Amino acid sequence: SIIRRQRQELKLLIAELKDRDKELNDMVAVHERHIQAWEDDRQKILTLAERCSLLTSELNERNAIITSLTKKLKLLESQHNDSKITLENTQQKFKELAQKVSDSSVHCQALEEQNQSLHCSILELSAKTGQLQAREQELLTVLQLKDKALIETTDQITEVTSKFKTLEGALRAAKLEEFSHNREQQDLELTLNDVVFQVNKMKDVLSEKMKENSKHQEEISHLKQENGCLRSELILAVEEAQRKDQLYQFAKSKQVRIEKELSSLRQVCVKQQWDLHFLHVNLDSSQDSRQ
Repeated sequence: SIIRRQRQELKLLIAELKDRDKELNDMVAVHERHIQAWEDDRQKILTLAERCSLLTSELNERNAIITSLTKKLKLLESQHNDSKITLENTQQKFKELAQKVSDSSVHCQALEEQNQSLHCSILELSAKTGQLQAREQELLTVLQLKDKALIETTDQITEVTSKFKTLEGALRAAKLEEFSHNREQQDLELTLNDVVFQVNKMKDVLSEKMKENSKHQEEISHLKQENGCLRSELILAVEEAQRKDQLYQFAKSKQVRIEKELSSLRQVCVKQQWDLHFLHVNLDSSQDSRQ
C-alpha cells in the first residue's frame, strides 16, 4: 500500500512536473515573444531617435531660415519706412515748387502788365515827340516869315530843344527799362521752364518711388505668407516630435513593465527549480527507502 501510494504520488508528481514543464515551455515561448517584441520596440525606438535627431536638425535649419527671413522682413520694413519718408519729402518739395511756379506766374503777369503800361507810355511819348516836331516845323516857318521876332523865337526854340532832349532822354530811359524788363521776363521764363522741368522730373521720381513702394509691399506680403507657412510647418513638426516623445515614454514604461515581468518570471522559474530539485530529492529518498 505504501508503494502504491508512493507510485500514485510519483504519478501525480510526474503529471505535475509535466504540467510545470509545459507551463515553463509556454512561459519560455512567451518570454521569447516578449524579448522579440522588446527587440522590435528597441529597433523602433532607435529609428525614432534617429528620426528625432533628423527632425531636430531640420527644425534648427527651419529656425535659421525663419531668423534670416525675419531679419530680411525688418530690413524691408525699414526700407519701406525710408521710402515713405522720401515720398513725403518729395511731395513737400513738389508743393514748394508748385507754390514757386504760382508765384512766378503771378510775378510774370505783373511784369507783363507793367510792360504794357510802359508800352502805352512810350506810345504817348512818341505822339508827343511827333507833336513837338510839328511844332518845330511851324516855328521854323515862323522864323523864316518873321525875322523881327528872331530873338524871341530863338529862345523858344532853345527851350523847346531842351524839352525835346529831356523827352528823348526819358524815351531812352523808358526803352532801357523796357529792355531790362524784357530781359527779366526772359530770365523768369527760363526759370519757369527749369521749375517745370524739375516738377516733371519730381513727378517721374515720385512715380518710380510709388512703383518701388508697391513692389516692396508685394514682397513684404509674400514674405509674411511664407513666414506663416513656415511657422505652421514648425508647429506641426513640434507636435510630431512631442507625439514621438510620448511614444518613446510609452515604450520605455512598457520596457520597465516587461523587465518587471521577466524578473518575476525568473523568480518563479527559480522557485520551480527549487521545487523540482526538492521533488527529485524526495524521489531519490523514496526510491532508496523502497529499495
